[in-house]
Amino acid sequence: MSQPSLLPSEGEYLTTGWEPTVPPEDTLVRQAVLAHGDWVWAQGQAAGRPCRREAGWAAAYLSERAAMSNMCVLLQPPADLATVLAEVEEFYPPHVPALVFSPWPLGDLRSYGLAKVGHPPLMIHLPYPGLAAHPPPGSPPGVSIREARTPADLATVERVLVEGFPLPDLSPPTAGELLPAGLLGGNTHAWLAEDGHRPLACAVAYLGAGVILVQLVATLTDARRRGAGAGVTWAATLADPARRAVLLASDAGRPIYERMGYVAIERWSIWLRPGGA
Repeated sequence: MSQPSLLPSEGEYLTTGWEPTVPPEDTLVRQAVLAHGDWVWAQGQAAGRPCRREAGWAAAYLSERAAMSNMCVLLQPPADLATVLAEVEEFYPPHVPALVFSPWPLGDLRSYGLAKVGHPPLMIHLPYPGLAAHPPPGSPPGVSIREARTPADLATVERVLVEGFPLPDLSPPTAGELLPAGLLGGNTHAWLAEDGHRPLACAVAYLGAGVILVQLVATLTDARRRGAGAGVTWAATLADPARRAVLLASDAGRPIYERMGYVAIERWSIWLRPGGA
């Protein structure tokens, strides 16, 4: 008895899932990758700063001070890694630091002048049973949560990020190095947790590729353990109830997100392009 062939018929096309023509919703991982690329592009466009999007990568250059302001995201497994990294190297001026995010293991990139930052888990929000009947908690006692709607609000979010993350390379903060005012009124939403008029925590959501990209979550040191960080994270997670939320977590923050219904599905790699004088 003949066995069915495992090989495709002549002319049959088997997608890898990463070709530019594949729809974003092909997989949740693809949506997460494209949302990160869309976010980087949106930052550059809103700031009027250099940004570039190719089939295989997207990058923006917002600041000369900190790598966190200059991100590059690989959008598909590179067929020619050396060529892709050369293109990225050409995009950034020699003295500018930048972060390169790869959803795929790329081996040791030190020979390309990059330093390993880490392997954060990609997490997807999968609402736990009973979430509809037991909605997320509201604002903790003494804490109010509101959406940032003005350039001054975004500047406050940036200050909380710089102090709470912390991001010493961006201290003192300069408005627009992470959240340019041009993002207001678009697909980007930011929230502040406050005690009166004192900011405590912040979080940002970007709506792209059919998902909510939750990011830039930070709480000031003396405001921790009050529920402020969880409160703004919930606001970002539920920015559009019709979409799933995704985020890259630290290992320290992972248990917090797991309690909210996030599930880790894979790890990405982050590399630092140090830049120089």
